[in-house]
Amino acid sequence: MSECGKCRVQQGSDRDAPPGVTAAPRGFIVRCVSPITITALREQAGEKPVLAAVHAQLQSRATRTTKTGKPYLELAFADATGHFALKIWSDSPIYQQADALPAGQVFRLEGKWTQNSYGIEGRDLEFHQPDEQALTDFFAGNPAIREKQDRDFAEIQRLCASIADPRLHALCQHFFTQLGDRFRRTAAAKRNHHARRGGLVEHVAQMMRSAAALSPVYPELNRDLLLTGVLFHDCGKLWENAYPEHGFTQILSIHGEMMGHIPLGIELVNKLWRELTESPEAAAWADLTPTAEETRLHLLHLIGSHHGEYEFGSPVLPRTPEAFALHYIDNLDAKLEMLRDAYTQTQEIAPNIFERVFPLQTNLVRPLARFVTPEAPEPETPAS
Repeated sequence: MSECGKCRVQQGSDRDAPPGVTAAPRGFIVRCVSPITITALREQAGEKPVLAAVHAQLQSRATRTTKTGKPYLELAFADATGHFALKIWSDSPIYQQADALPAGQVFRLEGKWTQNSYGIEGRDLEFHQPDEQALTDFFAGNPAIREKQDRDFAEIQRLCASIADPRLHALCQHFFTQLGDRFRRTAAAKRNHHARRGGLVEHVAQMMRSAAALSPVYPELNRDLLLTGVLFHDCGKLWENAYPEHGFTQILSIHGEMMGHIPLGIELVNKLWRELTESPEAAAWADLTPTAEETRLHLLHLIGSHHGEYEFGSPVLPRTPEAFALHYIDNLDAKLEMLRDAYTQTQEIAPNIFERVFPLQTNLVRPLARFVTPEAPEPETPAS
């Protein structure tokens, strides 16, 4: 079997390819375009077509129907940096091929890409099967994101180590021991913000930095409680937005579907807390103030109230300084992540005005550039 070294796409007979994928025939020269990430595709694609190749894992395939009754396919693809949905219309020459693509398989998608308010569109699309080395590179993830998530996880551990309350400190360490690996591969959301493998670590780390910075500014905030609340506020998403040990396709969990992450988070903290109270070190906590029961209840309140409104899924509204702070810190980080993505993906529809991106409610305006202090002119050297 021959191979294009730059593209690393297998070139052989159809029997080498999975169902629905036609391997490039012998002698066929695949476009030697280095693959880009989904995030890069979103940044580069606009009204004018961009020729690009993307390595992506097929998350799901669904058959939909247009208003006129014609079928079309909606394919959800993902990689380490994000995800996108691709529509294949019934009159497309690749409709039958796309309808046979196996979910969970990784493909090299080549085509001419555009992007509008409805999402990414591909023309002249071709699906190819990457070789084993390309797959190894794909599953290793984007190096820049992997490095950032490693730094973020280390920062989370550092801030949790600074918690003085021995019960909350032990709870955080117990969580890392029991579920640290699962935590590191969980997304913060299914879409909208930090919706990628490891996205929850990025979200929690940035929230912890904010919480640590705000605590000295507002002395009424219990720093230990707030930092612990940040760590655990979305811990139920370990079952709602989980990923397998390898790959970029979120796992659907019956517990996540039927319970949601807030009840699951409360259940998890109660479970970990019970395990700690049965440990030998718990005997030394009996006379601490505030009591263990008060501390546990306040932590559970942070999890239950962090969405801030009944209509957004919180079973209770914020009732303590830490609960209000956690809600706003959470919302701020999510919104700024949405803005960051929106500015790179949306179209400029008028000078300095960008088209609205869901779920943001309005068009965006280009942010004001930072002021740069002019450099002082060098003093003139007096003539001799």
